[in-house]
Amino acid sequence: MRGGSVAVVGGSIAGCAFASAAVRAGAAEVVVLERTRGRLADRGVGLCVHDDRAAELVAAGALPPGIPAHRLERRRWVVRDVSAGAGGRLIWEQPFPFHSYHWGLLWRGLREAVPGAVDYRQGVAVGAVEGHGDGVRVRFGDGGGGRFDLVVGADGYRSVVREAVSPGAAPHYAGYVCWRGNFDAALLEGLEGAESYPEAVTTVCFPGGSCVIYRIPGPRGPRVNWVLYAAPPQGAGLRFDDPTSFPPGALGEELAGHLRALLEREFPEYWGRALALTPPADTFVQPIYDLVTEPAAAGRLLLAGDAASVVRPHNTSGAAKALQDATAFGAAWAGAGSWEGLVARYQTARGGAGRELVALARRLGRAQVEETPVWGRMSPDEVAGWWAGQLAGAAGIGGQAMSS
Repeated sequence: MRGGSVAVVGGSIAGCAFASAAVRAGAAEVVVLERTRGRLADRGVGLCVHDDRAAELVAAGALPPGIPAHRLERRRWVVRDVSAGAGGRLIWEQPFPFHSYHWGLLWRGLREAVPGAVDYRQGVAVGAVEGHGDGVRVRFGDGGGGRFDLVVGADGYRSVVREAVSPGAAPHYAGYVCWRGNFDAALLEGLEGAESYPEAVTTVCFPGGSCVIYRIPGPRGPRVNWVLYAAPPQGAGLRFDDPTSFPPGALGEELAGHLRALLEREFPEYWGRALALTPPADTFVQPIYDLVTEPAAAGRLLLAGDAASVVRPHNTSGAAKALQDATAFGAAWAGAGSWEGLVARYQTARGGAGRELVALARRLGRAQVEETPVWGRMSPDEVAGWWAGQLAGAAGIGGQAMSS
């Protein structure tokens, strides 16, 4: 298996990782087709990678060294309690061996690691893919196109390649949304009333939702990233066919007002004032979806990252899974004698990878948003038992170890 042409549809984290893996495996031509024209590095969303998953990915060459990351060590679960002070009352604390990343800086590190031989094209929308003799025909939105020996769908939630692999498969709305935002961590220096715990993830718990808050590196210094899960207000105008219905700076007064009310009513004073520091341009709402695509590969097409499985963010596993997919792709190529053999090996390795992640995230979503307990009445031992019940035998969050 040397030579041949590979098209990677989507040029974000999964797309860059797959392009690099294809070149290392021996592809003669690798083309990345990214629909956006803007700077992907400007995306400021935070994410975390479990230390064990990061070590595996660095060893495999899928996670380049030197990408800025912030070390996290513990997770603090707090509730609003005026008698406990502005920072709220701590109900439980657990180890949290993760590093956090700025999405744009992680993408930039992966993009810079893509070999120069890769033809990375921006502003190219793919309209369809279809089998074409002994290859795959890719049709562009402007009417152009090309033929490739293999096509990788790394095109996210609304994957065009997924439709060719598994017609009709589409993400399903989970019944709630997340408000997301980030702000300059230096702003916390002027905020009195509690400690910010730079090495910790703080989870604010309230009836009908929860919010995770943690630091991430940023292009111009450390930032505070937060994700708040709750049901949206009735009549907010959300379109649940689009996972990014309200992009940064476009919330509208009803959604912005609902967020303010949640912070004032449900959050410890300190954390409510902290999240209120987020500029409107750095705040957005994202409906929560999930999906398992089976199969994850067919013919000469294979799916990666969110195109293959859409996992609710509670698992903290999205970036790790995308990079694991790329690692498995390289291993499948090395052990295959044909394109069909490569696809079959990839399907065997990754076809079921999303199933357990989606199931775990659904349990966590029910427990932390849809059917929340009475947090304030729980002892630390009761919270620990509740958490273990959500894991239901899973080793933890952060994704699964790669198969040996």
